[in-house]
Amino acid sequence: MRLLQDKAYEHQRTDGSFSFCFENSPMTDAWMVILLKSLGVKDDSFIASLTDRLLRLQHKEGYFELYKDEGRNLSATIEAYYALLLAQVVDQSDERMKRAEAFIVQHGGLEAASSLTKVMLAVTGQMEWPRVYHIPILFALLPPTAPLSFYDFGGYARVHMSPILILSDSRFKLIRRGSPTLTHLHKYRDTTSTQDMRERDFLQAVHEGLKTLVGIPNELVKRARRTLETYMLQRIEPDGTLYSYFSSTFLMIYALLALGYSKRDPIIIKAIQGLKGLRFETKLGIHIQNSPSTVWDTSLLTYALHQSGITQTSSSLVKAVSYIARQQHTRFGDWAKNNQAATPGGFGFSPTNTINPDIDDTTAALRAIQPHLTSSSPLRSAWDRGLRFVLTMQNSDGGWPAFEKDTYKSILTYTPLDGAEAAAIDPSTADLTGRTLHFLGKDANLTLLQPNIQKAVEWLISHQEKDGSWYGRWGICYTYGTWAALTGMKAVGVSHEDDSVQRGLEWLERIQLPDGGWGESCRSDVERSYIPLHHSTISHTCWALEVLLAWNNEMTPAIEKGIKRLIMLVHEPDAWYSYPTGAGLPGDFYIYYHSYNIIWPLLVLSEYRKKA
Repeated sequence: MRLLQDKAYEHQRTDGSFSFCFENSPMTDAWMVILLKSLGVKDDSFIASLTDRLLRLQHKEGYFELYKDEGRNLSATIEAYYALLLAQVVDQSDERMKRAEAFIVQHGGLEAASSLTKVMLAVTGQMEWPRVYHIPILFALLPPTAPLSFYDFGGYARVHMSPILILSDSRFKLIRRGSPTLTHLHKYRDTTSTQDMRERDFLQAVHEGLKTLVGIPNELVKRARRTLETYMLQRIEPDGTLYSYFSSTFLMIYALLALGYSKRDPIIIKAIQGLKGLRFETKLGIHIQNSPSTVWDTSLLTYALHQSGITQTSSSLVKAVSYIARQQHTRFGDWAKNNQAATPGGFGFSPTNTINPDIDDTTAALRAIQPHLTSSSPLRSAWDRGLRFVLTMQNSDGGWPAFEKDTYKSILTYTPLDGAEAAAIDPSTADLTGRTLHFLGKDANLTLLQPNIQKAVEWLISHQEKDGSWYGRWGICYTYGTWAALTGMKAVGVSHEDDSVQRGLEWLERIQLPDGGWGESCRSDVERSYIPLHHSTISHTCWALEVLLAWNNEMTPAIEKGIKRLIMLVHEPDAWYSYPTGAGLPGDFYIYYHSYNIIWPLLVLSEYRKKA
């Protein structure tokens, strides 16, 4: 326990926050190089540090991967290959590049890449804008009364679609003189053949709405461009990024260029600086985070340290709670469009996020603040505002979303962009619903006697998988969802004899690995079926153990075996120590939270010590 506490304190900054890397795919590193080189930004040492890390991540067979057991990833390989050539750190004749080329061509070429990769290639002149992905820019003008409108999408989708609509409409390309060409990587497959009936249904609904627009076509296009431009500009954070995300900011910069902005425009200059500010020094070199995770890490770790026996009067925790309280949002954001009863009071993922709070960060922050509350504490008003925000954000179906209430029109999942089924909408999820119930039950003392709590539990039960597990959207994956659902149900008073509880507990014990721990592959969220690892991870082992400790009054063989394995994993880090256990987009974006190997063991070992 002391080892974990000491590791945590090594990451605390003078402002009270705990700083860890939010490590995602090589995409952000490659795209940063591509952006700087295509804009002609002179920063050779910074670019060299990024490409050095990319070369370290490349496998000897030439490909790049997103997680250890994936084997290979085409889009990641294309992006890294392109970045390395642009940066001129290796020549095309280099054996490493030759192997990457062979892999790319063998697996379908540029045409087989993901949608976002194709957008990046199109804006930098390496491929034509694919017709199948062209959603009319006039879509931005459709009113809420139309069959579909821009605001029917979730916020994450909107901040990416707004620049993409501008870019695809103008077929924008920024081709820098002397840049290498990737013509040798084309397979010239007819991408229009990939459009299925569901995508056509989506586009037909869009065109039905367009019939209601009145005006001269050219003027309508100009108005749509101004609408999207305003949308982006109003959501730029103080650090210059769009919604605090690397990916949306990257696209925004090119969209502004397409609208006629100069490369030296202050907005673009500040956006680039904001993206540079996302850097984090890792063991392999500088990595560009898609967004810092500081508020999330600090909230979770503050709570874990308190649970491990650090008193709330400890100076480190007092400073951490003060930091967390300062991050509470005070501005209305897009979340208010479907939740007019709420006032600002949520928390975001990072300090650069000031207008896009989410439920998970809000409950984590409030959970960390709770032990420090007194009747006269200035934290009381922050707590009350945050709690009201959480309660008003419950979806009509009973569950909780990540960012925006009641934003789940299923037809939007047919948007002809890869990952739309996960990113286009913001529905209730088992992990968000379970974790919110855990907070409301344990920290706000709400129970099944409250109708909204009963409705949430009913939603969870109705979304349990046949095998007894729950699918978790924001973590990997069924282990994560089952942990969240069962700990949430326990906190609000669901009976141990409940059939859903029993089935969930049986599933968790059934998937315990021979080594004593738990481990699940990132492939689970692609296949939408539980796929085990052959090696346990710290996060999965902790999530399973937290459930078993919560629901069992006695120590069971599964718990004892799991605890022994967890202690070994903590003391003897191996190649699986950095396996991603966070999920962004299935098949495209995964996260290794550096903080998780401290947070979850602290919580589980603390609970085990209390019970044992």
